Amino acid sequence: MRSNRIMTLRAITSIRLGRYGPFAVAGAVFVALLFAFVFIKGGYLLTVMQLAMIYGVFCVGLNFFMGYTGQASFGQNAFAALGGYGTAILCVQYGWEPLLALVVSMAISGVAAVLVGYPTLRLRGHYLAMATFALGLITYDISVQWQSVTQGYMGYSGIPPLGIGPFTVEDERAKLVVLMVILLIGVWISGRLRNSRFGRALRAISTSELGAAALGIRISRYKLAAFVIAAVYASAAGSLFAHVVGFISPEVFGLQMVVVTFTMLYVGGVGTVLGPALGAIIASLLPEIVRSTGRFQDIAYALVLLLMLIYVPKGLSGLASIGKKPAAAPGKEG
Repeated sequence: MRSNRIMTLRAITSIRLGRYGPFAVAGAVFVALLFAFVFIKGGYLLTVMQLAMIYGVFCVGLNFFMGYTGQASFGQNAFAALGGYGTAILCVQYGWEPLLALVVSMAISGVAAVLVGYPTLRLRGHYLAMATFALGLITYDISVQWQSVTQGYMGYSGIPPLGIGPFTVEDERAKLVVLMVILLIGVWISGRLRNSRFGRALRAISTSELGAAALGIRISRYKLAAFVIAAVYASAAGSLFAHVVGFISPEVFGLQMVVVTFTMLYVGGVGTVLGPALGAIIASLLPEIVRSTGRFQDIAYALVLLLMLIYVPKGLSGLASIGKKPAAAPGKEG
């Protein structure tokens, strides 16, 4: 009896210790050291890391719809624009508190996602991708043409820093810490939802919509929920950008944002919990690393990304499974 208890304890311990492979541990240490280095050094890298945190929030949300649910969306930048312009207008024109404006903008984006997603998500495959891409283009055109509200190409300036009441976050290092905390909260929520009944339903839809429907899963309802969650994350990212930079323009939420965030998502690992955040950090800092190549920096950047896609097709998070110990069955020696 005592022997069985000892073996069971060993099995449980091996599961906990072997949950993460050496690459996952090394990756976590690397990111922590990188964050500490940027925090101490400051300067331009501090701004780059701040933007990486914001893009990380966007990618974590995008991963809900593309990674967990297996659907294609090229228009999440529309909700980032809605969040950015929403918080800018509420703060500058109406004097709202930045935090309240951010939350209200997220709520408005969620409602907009329901109204847009209900008819759009009836489409599938490349038809859905084209429809969402059109959504992004329409939003960009509105932000350019509706100058009385968005200021057009001139952009919106004078946006106050994030804060509430007399407490504002103006120090650059403090901004980085706040953004890091927000990103970690977003990742934690993503992980909790992924391992919940809701997350399992999304992954079932990603594997086979017919199979998921046979299990009694309401396909349209779950896809719409994932779309709304992605929109809320995108809106939060847009609002954070507005408050951190203090300025927004249509170009911020244009086609480049789509390309950049897709790159980050695939570099980190689609469908993983930590991948989107990791991809945002690496893809943001990579251009600064290859900048030393001078006029060949674009070629060097593209070459590095190409090599990563070839040799690490599952993204950097896929390395976490290397060296991972298999879970030992209770009652057997690990």
